[in-house]
Formats: sequence, C-alpha cells, structure tokens
Amino acid sequence: MKRVVTAKSWSPYLVGAGIGMHSWFAFLSADHPLGITTAMEHTAALAEQAVVPSLEENNKYFEQESPKIGWQWMLVLGVFIGGLVSSLASGDRNAPAVPPLWHQRFGPSKTKRFVAAFIGGVLLLLGARIAQGCTSGHGISGTLQLAASSWLFTAIIFATGIATAFTLYGREGRNHV
Repeated sequence: MKRVVTAKSWSPYLVGAGIGMHSWFAFLSADHPLGITTAMEHTAALAEQAVVPSLEENNKYFEQESPKIGWQWMLVLGVFIGGLVSSLASGDRNAPAVPPLWHQRFGPSKTKRFVAAFIGGVLLLLGARIAQGCTSGHGISGTLQLAASSWLFTAIIFATGIATAFTLYGREGRNHV
C-alpha cells in the first residue's frame, strides 16, 4: 500500500473506484451528490453579505439559498489537503511555474501564465454555474445517476478541452497532454 501512496501516478481504475465509493458515501451520508462550485457561490454570497449587508434585503438569491460554510466547503478543503498530502508523499512537487510547452508557445512570463490560469479558472467556474454543476457535480455524480444532462455536459467538456488545447498549442500539444 505504501508503494501506491508514494507513486507519482495512480491507476485510473483505482482512482475511479475510489471516487465512485466516495460519491456513493456522499449520497448515503449527506443525501447529496458531490459538487464543489456551490461552495464558491456560497463564499461569494457570504462575502457580499459581509461587505454590503443591505444588499441581502433585495437579493433574490438569499430568498432561495441560505449560503453557508457547509459540507461542500469541507470537500473543497479535503481536495486541497488530499492534493498536498499526495504531493508530499510522492515527492512530486517540481511542477514548473511555466511549463515547457507554454514557454515555447507564449514565452517565459510567469505573470502571463498565472493571469491566463486565473482567467481560465474564472471561465470554468462561470460555465459550471451556468450549467448548474461542475465536473464533480455533473461528470461524477450526475453520470453515476445516468442523468442525460450530465452525460451531455461531460461530452461537451471533453470536446471543449481538446479543442482548446489544439487552439492554444496546435498539433505539438498532442504529445504533451
């Protein structure tokens, strides 16, 4: 088991089985599917509430939702801690700030790389909220429930990711993915 934990790459079958078990545990214990973007939505609402409390009175969001730091935020924290523990256990902490393919295509600027990553993250979060679910909400929980919308979402996210990689990196990116 120690060899598996310290490996830099895990079997996709082992990981898939683990995610499936985790998802069903969430259904059994919390009666709710996995999802992370709702935690981000709640965080933004709580921040708005803290900064401008009077906006809550006229905001329809607060009529439908009760933003909180709940179990979904614990999932976000768990993903972060799990990634950190995995990185420390495997010794795989040498990811460059500017990967070679990015450097070749866009230059050595860390700032440009971080700004592009931030914008990409914002677009992903926005898209997930519009789709009413993210890769964990639709791609894992929804497909496990055989929801047609989740299967469509998953196909579209893969197709969009492939198209984006080819647009940004061209054919040479195919060997680095």
